[in-house]
Amino acid sequence: MSAAASHDTPIRRMVRRFLEHKMALVSAAVLLVLSLLSFAVPLVEAALGIDHTHVDLYKRFNGPSWAHPFGTDELGRDLFVRLLYGGRVSLTVAVIAALIAAIIGTLIGLIAGYYGGWLDRLLMRINDGFIALPLLPLLIVLAAVDLEKVGVPKEIAQSDDISLYRIVVIIALVGWNTVARLVRAETLTLREREFVRAAVALGASPVRIMARHILPNAISPIIVAITLSVGTIILFESILSFLGLGIQPPVASWGNMLSNAQDLIWSAPQLAVWPGMMIFVTVIAFNFLGDGLQDALDPRALD
Repeated sequence: MSAAASHDTPIRRMVRRFLEHKMALVSAAVLLVLSLLSFAVPLVEAALGIDHTHVDLYKRFNGPSWAHPFGTDELGRDLFVRLLYGGRVSLTVAVIAALIAAIIGTLIGLIAGYYGGWLDRLLMRINDGFIALPLLPLLIVLAAVDLEKVGVPKEIAQSDDISLYRIVVIIALVGWNTVARLVRAETLTLREREFVRAAVALGASPVRIMARHILPNAISPIIVAITLSVGTIILFESILSFLGLGIQPPVASWGNMLSNAQDLIWSAPQLAVWPGMMIFVTVIAFNFLGDGLQDALDPRALD
Protein backbone atom coordinates (compact mmCIF):
# COMPACT_ATOMS: atom_id res chain seq x y z
CA MET A 1 0.00 0.00 0.00
CA SER A 2 1.38 3.43 -0.95
CA ALA A 3 1.94 6.21 1.57
CA ALA A 4 -0.72 8.34 -0.12
CA ALA A 5 -3.29 5.57 0.17
CA SER A 6 -2.47 4.96 3.82
CA HIS A 7 -3.19 8.62 4.62
CA ASP A 8 -6.47 8.66 2.63
CA THR A 9 -8.79 8.71 5.65
CA PRO A 10 -12.62 8.76 5.42
CA ILE A 11 -12.66 12.42 6.45
CA ARG A 12 -10.22 13.33 3.68
CA ARG A 13 -12.32 11.43 1.16
CA MET A 14 -15.42 13.28 2.33
CA VAL A 15 -13.66 16.63 2.00
CA ARG A 16 -12.36 15.71 -1.44
CA ARG A 17 -15.80 14.71 -2.67
CA PHE A 18 -17.31 17.92 -1.32
CA LEU A 19 -14.62 20.01 -3.01
CA GLU A 20 -15.47 18.31 -6.30
CA HIS A 21 -19.05 19.63 -6.03
CA LYS A 22 -18.52 23.09 -7.53
CA MET A 23 -22.04 24.41 -6.95
CA ALA A 24 -21.86 23.36 -3.30
CA LEU A 25 -18.60 25.26 -2.92
CA VAL A 26 -20.05 28.39 -4.52
CA SER A 27 -23.16 28.07 -2.36
CA ALA A 28 -21.09 27.68 0.81
CA ALA A 29 -19.12 30.82 -0.11
CA VAL A 30 -22.32 32.78 -0.82
CA LEU A 31 -23.90 31.70 2.48
CA LEU A 32 -20.72 32.48 4.39
CA VAL A 33 -20.52 36.01 2.99
CA LEU A 34 -24.23 36.60 3.52
CA SER A 35 -24.07 35.31 7.11
CA LEU A 36 -21.01 37.41 7.95
CA LEU A 37 -22.62 40.56 6.55
CA SER A 38 -25.95 39.86 8.24
CA PHE A 39 -24.55 39.16 11.70
CA ALA A 40 -21.99 41.97 11.44
CA VAL A 41 -24.58 44.44 10.14
CA PRO A 42 -24.06 46.94 13.02
CA LEU A 43 -20.45 47.26 11.85
CA VAL A 44 -21.59 47.66 8.23
CA GLU A 45 -24.10 50.25 9.38
CA ALA A 46 -21.43 52.18 11.27
CA ALA A 47 -18.97 51.98 8.35
CA LEU A 48 -21.57 53.43 5.96
CA GLY A 49 -22.69 56.03 8.48
CA ILE A 50 -26.30 54.87 8.20
CA ASP A 51 -29.09 54.44 10.74
CA HIS A 52 -31.50 51.87 9.32
CA THR A 53 -34.34 53.20 11.51
CA HIS A 54 -33.89 56.83 10.40
CA VAL A 55 -36.86 58.11 8.39
CA ASP A 56 -36.21 60.79 5.76
CA LEU A 57 -39.23 61.39 3.55
CA TYR A 58 -37.18 63.69 1.31
CA LYS A 59 -35.13 60.64 0.23
CA ARG A 60 -38.00 58.27 -0.55
CA PHE A 61 -37.39 55.82 -3.42
CA ASN A 62 -33.89 57.07 -4.15
CA GLY A 63 -31.88 54.93 -6.55
CA PRO A 64 -28.55 53.23 -5.79
CA SER A 65 -25.73 55.56 -4.78
CA TRP A 66 -22.50 55.51 -2.78
CA ALA A 67 -24.45 56.56 0.31
CA HIS A 68 -27.22 53.99 -0.27
CA PRO A 69 -25.92 51.04 -2.36
CA PHE A 70 -29.40 49.57 -2.98
CA GLY A 71 -31.35 52.84 -2.73
CA THR A 72 -33.98 53.77 -0.15
CA ASP A 73 -37.46 52.53 0.67
CA GLU A 74 -40.85 54.24 1.00
CA LEU A 75 -39.76 55.95 4.22
CA GLY A 76 -36.31 56.98 3.02
CA ARG A 77 -34.53 54.22 4.99
CA ASP A 78 -31.46 52.53 3.56
CA LEU A 79 -32.52 49.35 1.75
CA PHE A 80 -29.15 47.56 1.84
CA VAL A 81 -28.78 47.71 5.62
CA ARG A 82 -32.43 46.76 6.15
CA LEU A 83 -31.89 43.72 3.90
CA LEU A 84 -28.97 42.65 6.09
CA TYR A 85 -31.04 43.08 9.26
CA GLY A 86 -33.82 41.10 7.59
CA GLY A 87 -31.30 38.42 6.63
CA ARG A 88 -30.12 38.13 10.21
CA VAL A 89 -33.69 37.55 11.38
CA SER A 90 -34.61 35.13 8.57
CA LEU A 91 -31.40 33.10 8.89
CA THR A 92 -31.66 32.98 12.69
CA VAL A 93 -35.26 31.76 12.56
CA ALA A 94 -34.44 29.15 9.91
CA VAL A 95 -31.31 27.74 11.56
CA ILE A 96 -32.73 27.61 15.11
CA ALA A 97 -36.03 26.09 13.94
CA ALA A 98 -34.15 23.52 11.83
CA LEU A 99 -31.92 22.55 14.77
CA ILE A 100 -34.83 22.21 17.21
CA ALA A 101 -36.82 20.17 14.68
CA ALA A 102 -33.77 17.97 14.09
CA ILE A 103 -33.36 17.34 17.82
CA ILE A 104 -37.02 16.36 18.17
CA GLY A 105 -36.90 14.18 15.05
CA THR A 106 -33.65 12.52 16.13
CA LEU A 107 -35.01 11.58 19.55
CA ILE A 108 -38.22 10.17 18.06
CA GLY A 109 -36.35 8.31 15.30
CA LEU A 110 -33.84 6.78 17.75
CA ILE A 111 -36.55 5.60 20.14
CA ALA A 112 -38.77 4.23 17.38
CA GLY A 113 -35.94 2.45 15.56
CA TYR A 114 -34.21 1.02 18.61
CA TYR A 115 -37.20 -0.28 20.58
CA GLY A 116 -39.41 -1.20 17.62
CA GLY A 117 -42.69 -2.98 18.27
CA TRP A 118 -45.79 -1.09 19.33
CA LEU A 119 -43.80 2.02 20.24
CA ASP A 120 -42.32 2.19 16.75
CA ARG A 121 -45.76 1.76 15.18
CA LEU A 122 -47.30 4.44 17.41
CA LEU A 123 -44.57 7.03 16.75
CA MET A 124 -44.55 6.37 13.02
CA ARG A 125 -48.34 6.70 12.78
CA ILE A 126 -48.06 10.06 14.56
CA ASN A 127 -45.34 10.94 12.09
CA ASP A 128 -47.53 9.90 9.17
CA GLY A 129 -50.31 12.07 10.56
CA PHE A 130 -48.06 15.13 10.54
CA ILE A 131 -46.91 14.34 6.99
CA ALA A 132 -50.56 14.04 5.84
CA LEU A 133 -51.44 17.48 7.18
CA PRO A 134 -51.30 20.37 4.66
CA LEU A 135 -48.28 22.15 6.14
CA LEU A 136 -48.73 25.71 4.93
CA PRO A 137 -52.43 26.04 5.95
CA LEU A 138 -51.53 24.50 9.31
CA LEU A 139 -48.74 27.05 9.81
CA ILE A 140 -51.10 29.87 8.87
CA VAL A 141 -53.71 28.70 11.40
CA LEU A 142 -51.15 28.29 14.20
CA ALA A 143 -49.53 31.66 13.43
CA ALA A 144 -52.94 33.38 13.58
CA VAL A 145 -53.74 32.11 17.09
CA ASP A 146 -54.18 34.88 19.65
CA LEU A 147 -51.56 34.10 22.28
CA GLU A 148 -53.41 35.92 25.07
CA LYS A 149 -56.40 33.63 24.57
CA VAL A 150 -54.27 30.53 25.09
CA GLY A 151 -52.85 31.75 28.39
CA VAL A 152 -49.69 33.64 27.40
CA PRO A 153 -49.14 36.68 29.67
CA LYS A 154 -50.07 39.98 28.01
CA GLU A 155 -46.62 41.55 28.36
CA ILE A 156 -45.06 38.57 26.56
CA ALA A 157 -47.79 38.26 23.92
CA GLN A 158 -47.41 41.93 22.96
CA SER A 159 -43.61 42.11 22.98
CA ASP A 160 -41.76 43.04 19.78
CA ASP A 161 -39.89 39.72 19.55
CA ILE A 162 -42.77 37.35 20.27
CA SER A 163 -43.53 36.88 16.55
CA LEU A 164 -39.97 35.64 16.01
CA TYR A 165 -40.16 33.13 18.88
CA ARG A 166 -43.59 31.94 17.81
CA ILE A 167 -42.46 31.22 14.25
CA VAL A 168 -39.47 29.25 15.53
CA VAL A 169 -41.65 27.15 17.85
CA ILE A 170 -44.39 26.54 15.27
CA ILE A 171 -42.02 25.46 12.50
CA ALA A 172 -39.95 23.30 14.86
CA LEU A 173 -43.03 21.49 16.17
CA VAL A 174 -44.28 20.54 12.70
CA GLY A 175 -40.96 20.11 10.89
CA TRP A 176 -39.39 17.13 12.66
CA ASN A 177 -40.93 14.28 10.64
CA THR A 178 -38.31 14.03 7.85
CA VAL A 179 -35.44 13.72 10.32
CA ALA A 180 -37.42 11.21 12.38
CA ARG A 181 -37.91 8.90 9.39
CA LEU A 182 -34.26 9.13 8.33
CA VAL A 183 -32.94 8.45 11.84
CA ARG A 184 -35.38 5.57 12.36
CA ALA A 185 -34.24 3.92 9.13
CA GLU A 186 -30.57 4.27 10.11
CA THR A 187 -31.28 2.99 13.63
CA LEU A 188 -33.09 -0.09 12.33
CA THR A 189 -29.97 -0.95 10.33
CA LEU A 190 -27.39 -0.07 12.97
CA ARG A 191 -29.02 -1.93 15.86
CA GLU A 192 -28.31 -5.21 14.05
CA ARG A 193 -24.59 -4.44 13.60
CA GLU A 194 -21.97 -6.37 15.55
CA PHE A 195 -20.71 -3.42 17.62
CA VAL A 196 -24.24 -2.68 18.88
CA ARG A 197 -24.84 -6.34 19.71
CA ALA A 198 -21.53 -6.40 21.56
CA ALA A 199 -22.53 -3.34 23.59
CA VAL A 200 -25.83 -5.02 24.49
CA ALA A 201 -23.99 -8.19 25.53
CA LEU A 202 -21.69 -6.13 27.77
CA GLY A 203 -24.73 -4.73 29.58
CA ALA A 204 -24.74 -1.18 28.19
CA SER A 205 -28.00 0.68 28.77
CA PRO A 206 -30.25 1.56 25.80
CA VAL A 207 -29.57 5.27 26.34
CA ARG A 208 -25.82 4.71 26.21
CA ILE A 209 -26.09 2.50 23.13
CA MET A 210 -28.21 5.08 21.29
CA ALA A 211 -26.00 8.00 22.33
CA ARG A 212 -22.55 6.41 21.94
CA HIS A 213 -22.97 3.82 19.19
CA ILE A 214 -26.01 4.57 17.03
CA LEU A 215 -26.28 8.36 16.92
CA PRO A 216 -22.66 9.05 15.80
CA ASN A 217 -23.13 6.61 12.92
CA ALA A 218 -26.46 8.19 11.91
CA ILE A 219 -25.23 11.79 11.97
CA SER A 220 -24.70 12.12 8.20
CA PRO A 221 -28.38 12.08 7.12
CA ILE A 222 -29.20 14.40 10.02
CA ILE A 223 -26.71 17.00 8.80
CA VAL A 224 -28.02 16.77 5.25
CA ALA A 225 -31.65 17.02 6.41
CA ILE A 226 -30.89 20.11 8.51
CA THR A 227 -29.15 21.82 5.59
CA LEU A 228 -31.99 21.11 3.18
CA SER A 229 -34.68 22.10 5.67
CA VAL A 230 -33.16 25.55 6.33
CA GLY A 231 -34.07 26.69 2.82
CA THR A 232 -37.62 25.40 3.20
CA ILE A 233 -38.02 27.14 6.56
CA ILE A 234 -36.82 30.45 5.08
CA LEU A 235 -39.57 30.11 2.47
CA PHE A 236 -42.22 29.34 5.11
CA GLU A 237 -41.09 32.26 7.29
CA SER A 238 -41.16 34.57 4.26
CA ILE A 239 -44.65 33.43 3.27
CA LEU A 240 -46.04 33.88 6.79
CA SER A 241 -44.39 37.30 7.13
CA PHE A 242 -45.70 38.28 3.68
CA LEU A 243 -49.21 37.37 4.84
CA GLY A 244 -48.75 39.44 8.01
CA LEU A 245 -48.66 36.38 10.29
CA GLY A 246 -44.91 36.04 10.76
CA ILE A 247 -42.23 38.49 11.85
CA GLN A 248 -43.92 41.78 12.64
CA PRO A 249 -42.53 45.31 12.12
CA PRO A 250 -40.51 47.08 13.40
CA VAL A 251 -38.41 43.88 13.25
CA ALA A 252 -37.30 43.49 9.63
CA SER A 253 -37.37 40.22 7.73
CA TRP A 254 -37.29 39.49 4.02
CA GLY A 255 -40.91 38.36 4.13
CA ASN A 256 -42.37 41.50 5.73
CA MET A 257 -40.17 43.67 3.47
CA LEU A 258 -41.88 41.96 0.52
CA SER A 259 -45.26 42.53 2.15
CA ASN A 260 -44.57 46.24 2.54
CA ALA A 261 -43.52 46.46 -1.12
CA GLN A 262 -46.57 44.79 -2.68
CA ASP A 263 -48.49 48.06 -3.11
CA LEU A 264 -45.43 49.71 -4.68
CA ILE A 265 -44.46 46.97 -7.11
CA TRP A 266 -45.03 49.17 -10.18
CA SER A 267 -43.77 52.50 -8.86
CA ALA A 268 -40.74 51.14 -6.92
CA PRO A 269 -40.06 47.54 -8.04
CA GLN A 270 -36.64 47.46 -6.34
CA LEU A 271 -38.38 47.24 -2.96
CA ALA A 272 -39.72 43.82 -3.96
CA VAL A 273 -36.87 42.70 -6.22
CA TRP A 274 -34.09 42.87 -3.62
CA PRO A 275 -35.74 40.90 -0.77
CA GLY A 276 -37.16 38.44 -3.31
CA MET A 277 -33.69 37.96 -4.78
CA MET A 278 -32.19 37.42 -1.33
CA ILE A 279 -34.76 34.73 -0.54
CA PHE A 280 -34.21 33.06 -3.91
CA VAL A 281 -30.40 33.04 -3.69
CA THR A 282 -30.35 31.85 -0.07
CA VAL A 283 -32.80 28.98 -0.62
CA ILE A 284 -31.00 27.82 -3.78
CA ALA A 285 -27.63 28.03 -2.00
CA PHE A 286 -28.84 25.89 0.92
CA ASN A 287 -30.24 23.32 -1.50
CA PHE A 288 -26.97 23.07 -3.44
CA LEU A 289 -25.03 22.89 -0.16
CA GLY A 290 -27.29 20.06 0.98
CA ASP A 291 -26.70 18.20 -2.30
CA GLY A 292 -22.95 18.58 -1.88
CA LEU A 293 -23.03 17.32 1.71
CA GLN A 294 -25.23 14.41 0.67
CA ASP A 295 -22.69 13.34 -1.97
CA ALA A 296 -19.75 13.85 0.40
CA LEU A 297 -21.30 11.98 3.34
CA ASP A 298 -22.74 9.08 1.32
CA PRO A 299 -21.08 6.01 2.88
CA ARG A 300 -21.40 4.05 -0.36
CA ALA A 301 -19.26 6.67 -2.10
CA LEU A 302 -16.48 6.52 0.48
CA ASP A 303 -15.28 2.98 -0.26
